[in-house]
Amino acid sequence: MADYLGKKIVIIGLGLTGLSCVDFFMARGVIPRVMDTRSTPPGRDKLPDDVECHSGSLNAGWLMDADLIVASPGIALTTVELQAAANAGIEIVGDIELFCREATAPIVAITGSNGKSTVTSLVGEMAKAAHWQVGVGGNIGLPALELLKKSCQLYVLELSSFQLETTYSLKAAAAAVLNVTEDHMDRYPQGLSQYRAAKLRIYHHAKRCVVNAQDALTLPETGMDSRCISFGVECGDYQLDSENALLKVHNQSLLATNKIKLTGRHNYVNGLAALALADAVGIPRKASLAALKVYPGLDHRFQLVHMKNGVRWINDSKATNVGSTEAALNGLKLDSTLYLLLGGDGKSADFSPLKPFLNGNKFGFTALAVMGNDWRSSVQK
Repeated sequence: MADYLGKKIVIIGLGLTGLSCVDFFMARGVIPRVMDTRSTPPGRDKLPDDVECHSGSLNAGWLMDADLIVASPGIALTTVELQAAANAGIEIVGDIELFCREATAPIVAITGSNGKSTVTSLVGEMAKAAHWQVGVGGNIGLPALELLKKSCQLYVLELSSFQLETTYSLKAAAAAVLNVTEDHMDRYPQGLSQYRAAKLRIYHHAKRCVVNAQDALTLPETGMDSRCISFGVECGDYQLDSENALLKVHNQSLLATNKIKLTGRHNYVNGLAALALADAVGIPRKASLAALKVYPGLDHRFQLVHMKNGVRWINDSKATNVGSTEAALNGLKLDSTLYLLLGGDGKSADFSPLKPFLNGNKFGFTALAVMGNDWRSSVQK
């Protein structure tokens, strides 16, 4: 465990994660400084009176005077002030790095452009079904540092590319990159390769690597090796047999998809990834299958919210990039009109892969879209 006594600590970003970092250092006898670019950051009223807080901008003076900077994932490392601090030799980490330095139980680490919240929570449910003490958090639910407050046999962390950029000490018992498709291109000016490189950091020092057999971008930088376990549709160690509607492991039938509460092909694949991770850390298979049969999924993720007169209303508002939207559409079984509602921040992504879904090439029926200008202009190109 690291010793922070006597160190000058600066935390960038408040909110739940920032407050968890403050609590972490205060419990170790260190009073940090806090800054947030927002004028009225959430959680400021919860700061102890002796913690200095600067808001509305980054305080370059504080940063250059620090021994350690704990940066919010929302702050790019290319920010001028952080670049100056890094060039001055000041260490910059995130809350996940602090967590990894302290955690003593095995860690399952999950990233990917799509599906990571579902797989993370599902692995957590599999561990609970085995009566394991499990902590689930990171980019979902509780901030990782909060998980240190209780005794756990296993930690299951969802990690974003932003969080992985400032993580160095992760040694996952099992790590997965579920898929890599364009996302956050506004944060990665060098494109998909830069984004992928951040994701692949999850494999560094990992004991087992769970990879997508249908997505070469999910492989470690050195390619398939003895650590790798694969999953996919009609391929992989853990595979979906679509024709027979079965989940298989090493070609042995395991579970019929009609026994799974989750719906959609992409969710069956998520289930395979979760099973591979659970098996890798020794969660009893019987418990994992029991959890998979009853797990309902997360709100706003391919969630059936209403059905009337044969019309299904599906809330997939957490599908915040093109890849996740494609996955959801590919998982549908329809023989009539699809109404697709799209909107939000495009994050500099290319939406042209959605064109086949809207012009009838993907479906043998009419697909209509209602979308914001950001999406419409890209799809029409």
